[in-house]
Formats: sequence, C-alpha cells, structure tokens
Amino acid sequence: MTGRIANPKVEKLIVDRWSPRAFDGSEIPQEDLDVIFEAGGWAPSAYNVQPWTFLYAKKGDANWDLFLAQLIEFNQGWAKDASALVFVVSDSQMRSDKGNSNNHSHSFDAGAAWALAALQAQALGYHTHGMTGLKFGEAEAALAIPADHRLEAAFAIGKIGDKSSLPEFLQEREVASNRKPVAEIAKAGTFA
Repeated sequence: MTGRIANPKVEKLIVDRWSPRAFDGSEIPQEDLDVIFEAGGWAPSAYNVQPWTFLYAKKGDANWDLFLAQLIEFNQGWAKDASALVFVVSDSQMRSDKGNSNNHSHSFDAGAAWALAALQAQALGYHTHGMTGLKFGEAEAALAIPADHRLEAAFAIGKIGDKSSLPEFLQEREVASNRKPVAEIAKAGTFA
C-alpha cells in the first residue's frame, strides 16, 4: 500500500507500483526473472516486430560487476543492493526478408515492454526502479550492443530493503510519489 489516491477504476497494481532505491540484496529466482521478461514480451509493438531486448545480470553472477559499472556513480551507490540489473535495448530496424527499414517506434515499443515488466515484477512481490543515469557511449561498447540498436534505459529489480541503508538525503525521498492530474497530461485537440 503506497497511500496514493487515484480514481478507483485505475488498476490497483498500477497505482501501487513505485520506484524505491532501498533493496535488500536478496536473490531472485531465474523463474521469476523469466516471468517478468515474458510479461514484457507481451507488450504491443508496431507490426509486431517486438524490437526490445532485455540484457540482464543477477547480483553476484559473472556479469554483475560489468553491468553495475555501466551506471553512473550515484545509481551504483544504491543499485548495488538490487537482485538484478536489466538494460533495455531497442532495435532501430524493422527486419524482413525484403530488407531492413527504420522503425520509427522502436523506443516507444521498448518503453511499453519495460512498463509491462515493471508491473509483472510488482505482481510477483518485487519492485523496480527505472533509470537513465547510465554511462551512455561507454555502456553500449561494454555490453556489445550493435550500432543499429539503441540503449534506452536500465532498471533494477529486487525486494524492498530498509531505507536506512541509503544516504540520509535519499531516505527522505524513499516514498511513493504522486502523479500529475489528468488535466495536466491529457489535452483534447491540439497541443496549443
């Protein structure tokens, strides 16, 4: 329960999802990660090309230090206690036997996949924290991401830990934030 108030018709799972930074460092079973990724894979995409790839490392595995090092120092400070780190990559090309063409919505579609993965993690009792505080430019090379793909963002997955594990200035922020009212995010007609 996050204490947030939303229209009662909004799905409770959506309202209760928030992005903590305090994780308990516990292990996440591969089966749970696979379910989270499968849920992300159910996202809609243009022409059903499903242009996302989830690159991941579990805490303590052979790739953990490499993945953690691709975050900016601030994010490394708290993400080190997550159970898994996931980097979301999108394919900028629509690939077919007739050749490739630019995929205008690759980032949009990958964002939809991340959102479904985050909701599935919440349903399984985990929390996620998305971030763009990455070492863009370096991380692509370190993770061997092809030039025609785009590193979109990363997210941490884990069980909530004690906020006292965070620096004092972050402890104050370790609460579920509210959202802008609909009148500020939706406009009938043109942008003007």
